Amino acid sequence: MARICVRCLVSGRVQGVWFRDSTRRKAEELGITGSAANLRDGRVEVIACGEPVSVERLKDWLWQGPPAAEVTSVDCETIPEGPVAGFGIA
Repeated sequence: MARICVRCLVSGRVQGVWFRDSTRRKAEELGITGSAANLRDGRVEVIACGEPVSVERLKDWLWQGPPAAEVTSVDCETIPEGPVAGFGIA
């Protein structure tokens, strides 16, 4: 099955609200590999690799995030390749 990878930058109130861990749990539920990391500018960077339908579902979920999050934008771009195993948090 085809695999795609995307890099998404999530803005808004996304740090200090369990965004990275919630993203990890959702990604694992969808069978997606990658990572979620806090950036110094307050955004969260998400790398997501998997089947196209699953990656699209995660991208949609990023607009929602965990209950305490207030997402204002999600900017995604396709990247050539990414992690093939697991989902890490940095």
